[in-house]
Amino acid sequence: MKLSKRYLLKSVILVCLLFASTIVFSQKQKYSNFYYQRATLFEQLPIGKKDVVFVGNSITNGAEWFELFNNKYIKNRGISGDTAEGVLDRIEVITEGKPKKIFLMIGVNDLIRGKSPDSVVITIEKIVLKIKQDTPKTKLYIQSVLPTNRNFKENVVAQGSVRGMNERLMKIATEHQVFYIDLFSHFKAEHNDAINPKYSNDGLHLLGDGYLLWKKLITKYVK
Repeated sequence: MKLSKRYLLKSVILVCLLFASTIVFSQKQKYSNFYYQRATLFEQLPIGKKDVVFVGNSITNGAEWFELFNNKYIKNRGISGDTAEGVLDRIEVITEGKPKKIFLMIGVNDLIRGKSPDSVVITIEKIVLKIKQDTPKTKLYIQSVLPTNRNFKENVVAQGSVRGMNERLMKIATEHQVFYIDLFSHFKAEHNDAINPKYSNDGLHLLGDGYLLWKKLITKYVK
């Protein structure tokens, strides 16, 4: 059976419209579906003035902070796969609650995706300035990016890049008079800058011992 020219033309137009709408949708969606799932949930969960907020990517997302510290005022605002720009785009939802403290760790996903340490630090500095402007009484703790190693399938980060970015972050913290917490030196292996395999089984994310070490290193700041 032969299809009419009019039917064929309609079919072509429909396919073109569907393709165009897909392009428009992909252009509008800046981040992953998971980012929006978490970010829109966080918009519905208020932050209070007594709260201690952990902000970051999957490494932060993966912790049960409330249970680790047995503190009902601790809030987890980590999003797996997040970047410095992603945090910048959602930090206002946190700052409008004027929390007591913010613990920030971000940047490794930016390096994995090929961004330079300098460009990442520039964005993190914008986050710092935004927090200081919106909620000047909040104590901000910039935590160093953790070491990585080549076991992680997506990890193409040179170990020197992580160390170099942390040095820049420390300078930013000093310049803007916020706290800097060195986690890197405690998580790295003894003879190089790779993460100690005791704390990670994929070269990036943490095992239970890693989270316990993290807790130990920041307990005095949390309390």
